[in-house]
Amino acid sequence: MANNNELDVGHNEIQEKRWAIASISSIPLIMTLGNSMLIPVLPMLEKKLDISKVQSSYIITVYSIVAIFLIPIAGFLSDKYGRKVVIIPSLIITGIGGIIAGWASWQLKDPFMMILIGRILQGVGAAGGAPIVLPLVGDMFSREKDVSTTLGIIETSNTFGKVLSPILGSLLAGIVWFLPFFSIPIFCILSLVSIIFLVKKPKKEKKGVTFKVFMDNTREVFRVHSRWLLAVFTIGAILMFILFAVLFYLSNTLEDQYHFHGVKKGFILAFPLAALCLASYIAGKVIKENKVLMKWIIFTSIILTGISVVAISFSDQFLYLLIIFLLCGIGIGASLPCLDAIITQSIEKNIRGTITAIYSSMRFIGVAAGPPVMAYFMKSNLTFMIIILAFLSLIAASLAFIAVKPSKESEPKKDPIQSPI
Repeated sequence: MANNNELDVGHNEIQEKRWAIASISSIPLIMTLGNSMLIPVLPMLEKKLDISKVQSSYIITVYSIVAIFLIPIAGFLSDKYGRKVVIIPSLIITGIGGIIAGWASWQLKDPFMMILIGRILQGVGAAGGAPIVLPLVGDMFSREKDVSTTLGIIETSNTFGKVLSPILGSLLAGIVWFLPFFSIPIFCILSLVSIIFLVKKPKKEKKGVTFKVFMDNTREVFRVHSRWLLAVFTIGAILMFILFAVLFYLSNTLEDQYHFHGVKKGFILAFPLAALCLASYIAGKVIKENKVLMKWIIFTSIILTGISVVAISFSDQFLYLLIIFLLCGIGIGASLPCLDAIITQSIEKNIRGTITAIYSSMRFIGVAAGPPVMAYFMKSNLTFMIIILAFLSLIAASLAFIAVKPSKESEPKKDPIQSPI
């Protein structure tokens, strides 16, 4: 009877908060669109702004570099003052950054530097947006199974943004080349309104600790859990590096080698990203609170990603490459909700925002590094780049196998430091 009651409570809790979940899901969707939507239009920006491939990659990179440094601060502030207090100003700043980048493209003869300034502001907003969603979801539910399910939805929203972004970016840029910049403020307003009215402050939300206690707790968490935490952080960074390097390569190859442009290119880019989105959704539904299953999904998915990367070098036939990128998307997509859930379920709420923020920073390092590194090697030695990606996949798989050692059975958390992975 107790189990049935527990199931009813969990089901009712998710049902009651379905609109809040939808509102929260809009945040990673927008932050993903803010970055990924520009990838298919980078070749067009290179022509319009008269810049090189490496310079165009900076439009993606500056967004991520700023976020890398500010995400841990946003995490601390969210633990201290509350999640919505950080998320709402972040959405406003993201919208302002989009307005600046769009206005500069529209009005200035040489807008490149002002576009970068707008992108920097969007990076500031991104730091307090999507990364805070993970601990917010952890705060919303009493059952870890519901947390895992919702995190799967959140990661799916994130990856759906990647699916939508090449189509939407290409479509908007086909109308006016700088329209993708102006679209972000509109999305931010819609998300802002829904967050304000539909996402309630958790009833049991506690006021955060002092900075000294926060630092002590963070040090203690890393002292006890550094082995698996650093492994998960590194895996997240590697997967994002591979994803954005591959997307940059595919976008340019479709245009330069196969002569696909505009919306047609956007639809082709969407195929591997749709596979990534579907894999994230299924993984989020399957894992529940089973951390052993999470580990093995991460490990096997990374192996699939590595094999896919190596296979790129075997043929340059269009259909072959598309299938390879589909498999790569499945590998990366299945891993992401498992990484999210392992951290969220293993760290207590009073320090969770900071730890998930550091994890998000590591992911942004991969996002920032992927496009410029790929742009450099596309000019010189693509084979060497494939070797690098394969080697990074091997490192990530090794870390998942060796360092991530969850308990075989779910155990209750005992305190903020000693909760088992």
